Amino acid sequence: MSFIPVNEPDLSGNEQRYVGEAVASGWISTGSFVQEFERAFAAFCGTRHAVTTTSGTAALQLAVASLGLGEGDEVLVPSLTIVATVFAVRYARATPVLIDSDPVTGNLDPSLIERRITRKTRAILPVHLYGHPADMDPIRELARRYRLADIEDAAEAHGAEYHGRRAGSLGDVNCFSFYANKIITTGEGGMVTTDDDVLAQRVRRLKDLCHTPERRFVHDDIGYTLRMTNLQAAVGVAQLERVEQFLAHKRWMAETYGRHLAGIGGLVLPQEQPWARSVYWMYTVRVTPEFGCGRDELMRRLRAKEVDSRSFFIPMHRQPVFLREGLFADEHYPVADELSDTGLYIPSGLTLTEAQIVRVAEAIRACQSEARA
Repeated sequence: MSFIPVNEPDLSGNEQRYVGEAVASGWISTGSFVQEFERAFAAFCGTRHAVTTTSGTAALQLAVASLGLGEGDEVLVPSLTIVATVFAVRYARATPVLIDSDPVTGNLDPSLIERRITRKTRAILPVHLYGHPADMDPIRELARRYRLADIEDAAEAHGAEYHGRRAGSLGDVNCFSFYANKIITTGEGGMVTTDDDVLAQRVRRLKDLCHTPERRFVHDDIGYTLRMTNLQAAVGVAQLERVEQFLAHKRWMAETYGRHLAGIGGLVLPQEQPWARSVYWMYTVRVTPEFGCGRDELMRRLRAKEVDSRSFFIPMHRQPVFLREGLFADEHYPVADELSDTGLYIPSGLTLTEAQIVRVAEAIRACQSEARA
């Protein structure tokens, strides 16, 4: 019986051909594929600008830096997220302020934002967790009312929609990851999107050592070397050619899992909100006591049956690195804790077949029967 991994990319398009063209041209660092990937991705998101970077974390770092955030500034972020979201705030020496999760979507709960705003608050950084859009309208309304920047972390939400608009087009500046497990991959890599001409230019300069426009090798600010290579962008162009196919596969996967997992007591399936079109970057489930065993035991039993899985992120208020800094001491985020302790995602790759989905569902049912026996 073959092992079913939690993710496998689909590289069966023009990836090899375009990388070969980049190699043959000699343009392996900068080059035309970088420009084409940026142009095509901006069109895909519906933004004026898209700027390639070395990773999703780098995209967040550049977004924060482009807004001039720094020491003494506060940025509102969800506690339940990948640590890179908060690292980007700390790179700038700004202070992350945590918000608990919505119990259904897992995303930052908009109803809890206003009570966390202070005179030091400069930005809100919502995350579209696991491919499900955050409820952006109340977030954007608060950002406008309090004159805060809005940074979207859409690393896991390529192609997701909120009221018909694509994730990554809703904030002042927005960020994507193209890590190997993302819907579109370049191996490593990321993108910053925005409609703001000034912010786009600032991101372009920051990622390329802040050369002055007038003369190269003259620098008027501290920049970074965070450029995507032409080889990576060649893969990205090929991936983007098939993105609608990828998105259709993800939604088919969610519908198929939903049918085969229906009726399992104690297993909570993901819910799509009426204002959202989710992309199910990963298919997530939660385990309640009715299931018969805890999340971690279920994961161990699945592993023994050659089915891979991953737990939800561990909330930021429980991360040793931040507690050591004196952040989030004695702070409590019960919904984030509950989701983190009970949630997992199961095989969700772009090469996943219906036979594999059936096998995963059968394995979960078998795990429940064994645990209850």
